[in-house]
Amino acid sequence: MHASQGRSAGLGLALASAFAFGGSGVAAKPLIEAGLDPLHVVWLRVAGAALVMLPVAWRHRDLLRRKPALLVGFGLLAVAGVQAFYFASISRIPVGVALLIEYLAPALVLGWVRFVQRRPVTRAAALGVVLAVGGLSCVVQVWSGLSFDLVGLLLALAAACCQVGYFVLSDQGSDEAEQADPLGVIAYGLLIGALVLTVVARPWGMDWAILGGSADMDGNSVPAWLLLGWIVLIATVLAYVTGVISVRRLSPQVAGVVACLEAVVATVLAWVLLGEHLDAPQILGGALVLVGAFIAQSSTPKAPPSDPVAASGGDGAKKADGRDEKELSAGRAGS
Repeated sequence: MHASQGRSAGLGLALASAFAFGGSGVAAKPLIEAGLDPLHVVWLRVAGAALVMLPVAWRHRDLLRRKPALLVGFGLLAVAGVQAFYFASISRIPVGVALLIEYLAPALVLGWVRFVQRRPVTRAAALGVVLAVGGLSCVVQVWSGLSFDLVGLLLALAAACCQVGYFVLSDQGSDEAEQADPLGVIAYGLLIGALVLTVVARPWGMDWAILGGSADMDGNSVPAWLLLGWIVLIATVLAYVTGVISVRRLSPQVAGVVACLEAVVATVLAWVLLGEHLDAPQILGGALVLVGAFIAQSSTPKAPPSDPVAASGGDGAKKADGRDEKELSAGRAGS
């Protein structure tokens, strides 16, 4: 009974994490449309979350000496790269579309394994890639000549590539990553990401007065500071922490399946709160992207058990580092 209760609690936390991550783009887009640069919104999100997680970073300060490569990789790719490209993409294309493109990452990981590492992948994984690409074609409506902004699509794809880069880094350092406390890695990843984004975004040139005003959310006026508070506290800090705890209570595969709901949540919230309606082919395409990404993620490539890299697209990437891949891949960004 105790194990069953722990699993139920883990499932609830995983759902909470998916909902929290899924709301980031919906809260950020009104701020961008109010006049804030996408990079400034990303900086505010990461820097604010880093301040909140500062006590955790101090508690795990030994990670700076023991796992510097893991911290830098997480900060540059899973925090700065994914979020900067994702927020830049939603300034040009709908939130749901940007996140669905980002969910091509599991399929792209298999492409890395097959063509760069030159290792075979399962037929089911290849089927997942085909479904994901076909679904994406429906989402962006290729038959109408890419009805969405091409730059926005490329930015969303860059966010997916940042996730791939982190997955590969995490796989190659799986033995070390296993020993690193996930909360500490998240805290330092946010700090490193904030430092990098400070140089890139140059927040001293931001129009701070916008945060004291209001933003339009599909005809409704919402205080800008409230949206920012949601992005920092709910869509970043709460999303990461609940995600970490849920993976500890669930298997990486189950937690990964629940995480796919993030794209659904983002699309539904954008529909309800921002009025970003998708037509029937796009909805069908989005479902195919999620199904394809799930198949690609849960189909283990054929490789020797001792080799961690080939497990990128499978079962959370080996028991040893599956936790790290799920716990540290942010976000997703959206993630």
